[in-house]
Amino acid sequence: MSILVVRPSDGEQSGGRPIRCRIIEDGTHTQHRLGIIEAMVPPSPVGPPQHLHREHDEIFIVTEGRLRFSAGADSVDVEAGSCVTVPAGTPHTFSNPFGEPAKFICTLTPDLYVEYFRDLSKLPVDEEGVLNPADIGKTMAKYATEVVR
Repeated sequence: MSILVVRPSDGEQSGGRPIRCRIIEDGTHTQHRLGIIEAMVPPSPVGPPQHLHREHDEIFIVTEGRLRFSAGADSVDVEAGSCVTVPAGTPHTFSNPFGEPAKFICTLTPDLYVEYFRDLSKLPVDEEGVLNPADIGKTMAKYATEVVR
């Protein structure tokens, strides 16, 4: 068959803690034009450090719960069914300060950033099971992404 089907229990589990992700399309089947991940975000007021991507765009489609997206000093809360587009060069982050877990599907165009999630799964965690922000920043830098302070 010339199409690829990735079922809900398929895909590669990856990402850092406490956020977990499933790589749905790593770019292998799209000539590296597109990568897709699904992320599970537990309730927490903290998300990844605010950052910007130099070489890829992201689209987040919230499929469960609610998330807070920030771009610079501005924030917006979005619910399941919402779509958030982050063009390359836009400072952004997300968090889940709400009481229930959330999920989103994220497209990465091109697929450059898929390897970032694989690298996160190899990083050490602290006693609470959380990644060190400095390690996250170093890993981001490998993929044309920089932390914005």
